[in-house]
Amino acid sequence: MIRKMGHTWHLRTRMAGKGLFQTSDLVPLLAERGIHLSREQVYRMVTQPPQRLSLDTLAALCNILDVTPNDLIEITTAPTEVRRTGTSESVGKPAPRHTTIRRPQGL
Repeated sequence: MIRKMGHTWHLRTRMAGKGLFQTSDLVPLLAERGIHLSREQVYRMVTQPPQRLSLDTLAALCNILDVTPNDLIEITTAPTEVRRTGTSESVGKPAPRHTTIRRPQGL
């Protein structure tokens, strides 16, 4: 059994808690802390969980919203089954033969 790692991004919820309802409200607040992102970049960061996030940006968000990284990112794990490929069990055994079934000529 393998654990599949995931995360939940709570930036929008934390923004609403501070009275920030528009993504463009973050642009000047980030710029005050030395993080210069376009409106489009901030919009994507708020509406979609980021795959990559610099620690400087994370620190600025935590400072703006007065939260910790744990408040923004919730780590989740889910157990998943591993499908067997059959390669480890078939080592040393002959490969199965493919057969062809043919009808008799008279039928």
